Amino acid sequence: MRLKNEVALITGAGRGIGRAIALRFAEEGAAVALLARSRSDLDDVVAAIEAVGDRAVAVPADVTDEGSVKAAVCRILVELGPIGILVNSAGIYRVARFWEQSLEEWKQVFDVNVHGAFIVTKAVLPGMIERRAGRVINLASTAGKWGTAQQAAYNASKHALLGMMRCLALETAQLGIRVNAICPSYVDSPMVDEQFPVLARLRGMTDEDLRASLEAGTPIGRLVRLDEIPPLAVYLASPESEGMTGQAITLDGGRLFI
Repeated sequence: MRLKNEVALITGAGRGIGRAIALRFAEEGAAVALLARSRSDLDDVVAAIEAVGDRAVAVPADVTDEGSVKAAVCRILVELGPIGILVNSAGIYRVARFWEQSLEEWKQVFDVNVHGAFIVTKAVLPGMIERRAGRVINLASTAGKWGTAQQAAYNASKHALLGMMRCLALETAQLGIRVNAICPSYVDSPMVDEQFPVLARLRGMTDEDLRASLEAGTPIGRLVRLDEIPPLAVYLASPESEGMTGQAITLDGGRLFI
């Protein structure tokens, strides 16, 4: 119950990493506001949380739409109370050769992965500043720490997200707010699965060969599991991480050292 009496807003909470973090935060005692575009996905998560007696509210919204986000935050304040924890988990992953990627697709990746995090954080931050307390956790990626072939838009967006995180951490350090990021490598998740066939084709491999190659290139011999990310998010959201801000924590099975 490390997050008891806290209100947490989690974007991209309908599936994958966001969903896993929402469920774990509820187990740790937080009241959870779930934000995503798909209402049906959110209802499933709310049902899972309420089944164990915790409070949760589904708030359909588009993180790239400032008006939609402001309305969502207002609703959360009324239904759950002041937001003390924000997890920016909404994101999209697109793979393509640099010279074959359209400007429209490039902008779409940045709109969700960078501008979405900016819009939601900006909407939540005034309350945290007023209370001089808060936690902002950004789901970034090891793609924000190095280059990767066939995913320039995604890598560039995660580099930008980490840059924004570090600047905000410096600006809010004296205000009782801690801003950090989690940087997983390839995660066994729906988002990665959707792009596997495209990435495999670009690299002249079958889906099975691509997965085997990624696993072989990871010292622990497998991709990161979804259930390995929420405990780290809980730590960053709890008082235990009071001395940590501006950090991008790598969770990659040892890939960074290869």
